[in-house]
Amino acid sequence: MKYILKAVVVLSLLLSSQTFFAQQLQTTLQQETELKKAEAKTQQTLKENYKKIDDKIEHLKREQKELEAKKKNLVKSESNLKTTKEKINKLEIANQKIENKIATSSISDEEIQKQKIKTKENEVNIQKLKLTQITQEKDLEKAMSAL
Repeated sequence: MKYILKAVVVLSLLLSSQTFFAQQLQTTLQQETELKKAEAKTQQTLKENYKKIDDKIEHLKREQKELEAKKKNLVKSESNLKTTKEKINKLEIANQKIENKIATSSISDEEIQKQKIKTKENEVNIQKLKLTQITQEKDLEKAMSAL
């Protein structure tokens, strides 16, 4: 009976120790599984965040290109307007010179008529350029408001 009692005690100790080790193994496996799930979730979150950042960078690059194009249009409009003003100024100076030439020099009536015609042509060109200038000023205002 002693042997049976000892055998039962040994068997119960063996079973309880195996149960203990099995529970420890199961707990370890659960922890490893949870860790893997957490790592996978972290990786997924990282991918999503990188994607959002990449999308934002692309969006900002597009906006930068648009702003650069608008700035280029603004500079072009300013340049066109400046050129037109210079042309108008040149024509007005040319007309003043012609008027002075007519008034101060003794030239033939035929030459006076030619100079007056040239003056009228310059006046027509000045008016055309002033219309162009108005259009260019509107374009400049549009370009400025776009920024």
